[in-house]
Amino acid sequence: MKVKTKKAAAKRFKITKSGKILRGRQMAGHLKTAKTKSAKSRYKKIAYVSKPEKKRIERLMPYN
Repeated sequence: MKVKTKKAAAKRFKITKSGKILRGRQMAGHLKTAKTKSAKSRYKKIAYVSKPEKKRIERLMPYN
């Protein structure tokens, strides 16, 4: 039987050609007035998913 892609995961993560998984950072959504300028600029940068998490996310997105 065909496995479906979890759409919530597909919207949050991107898989690079080399197989790494990119993710956004937490804390960037709201309450930004209390955060420093340097902290807010850090939240804009994308990050890589760690190796233990990578297996779980790959299971959620089998065809990407």
